[in-house]
Amino acid sequence: MSNLKYALYTGCTAKESTPELLSSTLAVGEKLGIELHILEEASCCGASHLQDFDPFLSDVLNARNICYAEKTGYTMVTLCNTCQINLSLTKEKLDSDDVYKAKVNKKLKETGLEYKGSVAIKHFLYVLVDDYGTENIKAKVEVPLSEYNIAPFYGCHNIRPSHLHAQNNGKENPYRPTSLERLIESLEGVSVEYASKNKCCGFHVDLQAPNTSNTLTGNALVDAIDNNADIVVTPCPLCHLNMDIKQESAGKLLGRDINIPVLHMPQMVALALGCTPKEIGLKYHITKAKQLIS
Repeated sequence: MSNLKYALYTGCTAKESTPELLSSTLAVGEKLGIELHILEEASCCGASHLQDFDPFLSDVLNARNICYAEKTGYTMVTLCNTCQINLSLTKEKLDSDDVYKAKVNKKLKETGLEYKGSVAIKHFLYVLVDDYGTENIKAKVEVPLSEYNIAPFYGCHNIRPSHLHAQNNGKENPYRPTSLERLIESLEGVSVEYASKNKCCGFHVDLQAPNTSNTLTGNALVDAIDNNADIVVTPCPLCHLNMDIKQESAGKLLGRDINIPVLHMPQMVALALGCTPKEIGLKYHITKAKQLIS
């Protein structure tokens, strides 16, 4: 396995709301010998809210973040589905429109930066599945997850829009994604098939329509539970927040008891590679993963 090096864009959530995501990602990198160089100067991606208010400012912001990755020469890696879509959409706009790229670069020049379009943008999930390889991960497993039924939850923005997803992750069909299942199986876990795995978690409508958000969250969790899942795993910290924090409110709305631990994707991998629950921050979850902590 040749040495893999990446420019790690943490976004906001992995450093602030879910720091256990960052610590478990770095732990996985260390276990597998993947070099992750954190882009310390990078800022928020706009979280799909700035995009609605000021699209140009959003593109300047994300082009600026990409510029820091371009300085390293490494592929830019994200930990959040929403970061992935915002950075990828900006890159698509700039790479396909020289006039617009010049307009953005005129603004970036004020900070001494220039967007060139020289690096790819990839979610950490695909670094593991495609670049490192599931067979190589399987060979590194120290604690098989064979006693757990694990429900993969993709969420929206890592696999949509489909043309961008296919462009960035050509080995996977965005309509029928299998990367999380392959990863779960490489860790010797039992992958749960259920209809809600690629539905929306409701995060981005929470402020405007909390009942809708709770319904979407609850439907996905109930679907996983009804298909005998012990654990849900997601590659998105925003999906994680919604599904971890809102189980009680979603359960009340749906008239169901909902209680199932939700792991960040790198936490699942780190556990199988021999990291302890303390090292990957399982104690910070609202819905406790008691069966894993014990």
